[in-house]
Amino acid sequence: MNIVVQNIERADAEIVAGLAECGVATVHEAQGRIGLLASYMRPIYAGARVAASAVTVSVAPCDNWMIHVAVEQMKAGDIMVVAPTSPSDAGYFGDLLAESVRARGGVGLVIDAGVRDVRDLTEMGFPVWSKAVCAQGTVKETLGSVNVPVVCAGALVNPGDVIVADDDGVCAVARADAAEVLKKARARVANEDDKRKRLAAGELGLDIYNMRQRLAEKGLKYV
Repeated sequence: MNIVVQNIERADAEIVAGLAECGVATVHEAQGRIGLLASYMRPIYAGARVAASAVTVSVAPCDNWMIHVAVEQMKAGDIMVVAPTSPSDAGYFGDLLAESVRARGGVGLVIDAGVRDVRDLTEMGFPVWSKAVCAQGTVKETLGSVNVPVVCAGALVNPGDVIVADDDGVCAVARADAAEVLKKARARVANEDDKRKRLAAGELGLDIYNMRQRLAEKGLKYV
């Protein structure tokens, strides 16, 4: 079935912003090491860091028609998450689509395929995480769906889930779990701040993490 779901639930904006502050690695650990998209999903420029509600798009290979359809469904603070139904590296998205997404309040793109116009996107400050950079264009022939569950780079993303993305990659957080994940992520940040101070003071990870006994039990010997 080819459908466009027009009304989706989104996480509270304060929760989304809090997850952005924590970052991908911390959020991934905080939610039990789940939700991480494949490591090949890389930002097109360094330093981008966002969290946003997912508008999901299922597209045919080498066909970006449904991306144009999806733009209309985007609201302020959304990020578009695009998953082809078969593998494709084609350049589905460029600077013109970015202008259109931004005009709707969208803050970025995650796509398990290719993008182009990378220099222009970088100058615009429009963040994209993609599998590939490719000048190959696309057609507009085959229907897909908008705001349905998709598997993007190996991770299930439902419409309205929170996407956290930075230089370390991309992580999806289920909307219903976002508040609890943020609570756990902030606890990890506080714990890491304490450890950072202790390490900077010269204390060893061997002692902070109580490793010595386990190393001995495994048979490590100092000679």
